Amino acid sequence: MTRPQHKTSDTVAAYPRRTGASEHEIASQEALALRLAALLGRRFVPDFRPTRNRGEPPPYYVPDRSITSLARAEKLGITRAADLFGGVTPHAFVATKSVTHGVVDAQAKAPQGWVRTLADDLREVVLRGFTAFTLDDAHRAGERLLKDGALRIKPADATAGRGQIVARTLQELRAGLAEQDAGAVRRLGLVLEEDLAEIETYSVGWVRVGKHEASYVGTQCLTPDNNGVPVYGGSELSFARGGFDQLRSLDLSDDERQAVDLACRYDAAVSTAYPDFFASRRNYDVAIGRNAQGEPRAGVLEQSWRAGGASIAELSALQAFMLSPSLKEVAAFTRERYGKDEPAPTSQRYVYRGEDSTVGMITKSGGILEEDDGRI
Repeated sequence: MTRPQHKTSDTVAAYPRRTGASEHEIASQEALALRLAALLGRRFVPDFRPTRNRGEPPPYYVPDRSITSLARAEKLGITRAADLFGGVTPHAFVATKSVTHGVVDAQAKAPQGWVRTLADDLREVVLRGFTAFTLDDAHRAGERLLKDGALRIKPADATAGRGQIVARTLQELRAGLAEQDAGAVRRLGLVLEEDLAEIETYSVGWVRVGKHEASYVGTQCLTPDNNGVPVYGGSELSFARGGFDQLRSLDLSDDERQAVDLACRYDAAVSTAYPDFFASRRNYDVAIGRNAQGEPRAGVLEQSWRAGGASIAELSALQAFMLSPSLKEVAAFTRERYGKDEPAPTSQRYVYRGEDSTVGMITKSGGILEEDDGRI
């Protein structure tokens, strides 16, 4: 029996979008959709809604979050990685930090679809930590971790480092857990993880858009937001044309090679545990630092299977490879800064600059990293 041919569209849509997305989030999603339309030779359709386009082939989707239901993805016409920029997971928790760690013991609560054996497969590629789906389980997990030093409480779906709390004592653990929403913990989980010192955070990723493919490794930086809280400030990334084998052929540092190895092992373990998962964009944050005893530690912090902070750099690199067929490697960056003192980026690098209703004044930019550029 011949399978029906996959219908293709000549459009790209910034959709789905979460309710309540702020101005800079909407601008970033649409900037990515415009660049993806150029890469694919398609047309960007603003304000796309499926109800307005019934009977037409589905667009290439650029969602602002991973799509966390196979049924919803199929309803949209998404059945393979080539149908979107991002990923599709079979359960909501798989798209969050929660999947990185196991629960504290056999009595701990876990949602339907939770693969308990994944924790053993990830043990050597992540930091010490646990995921909890009740605040009682989180307290027991925190007590165990505090025996070896400070821990970090991490809401499962928070981004840019926001909402994280460091606890060094039982009193601080109780106070940190008291700030968590019990309903959100039951639905998506809460991560408790050892806190590292002298930390460097690496981004490792792979992306495929149409026939264009690239992989990369680089470092992230922090910047103060409008409240003075350190948050994600951007990335400097080294790209290779092709997959991780091509990335490993670049002149990488030992730490970069370790970060790539850990990310690849993490990706393989999660893909085996959840075989229905698929993605065209895979990004992993890898921490290298020292634990409370001063010993070197390294591990994957979390994954991102959606348009993310590094995506403008990813698409800039893919465009460079498309325009120069002989080009094998390139450096690209993303930059996010808060406040009114940040100068406006050039038009080629512009993503957003304005007073955002959620985070305040923010400027976002990205592109190919030139030799005369300073640090991000």
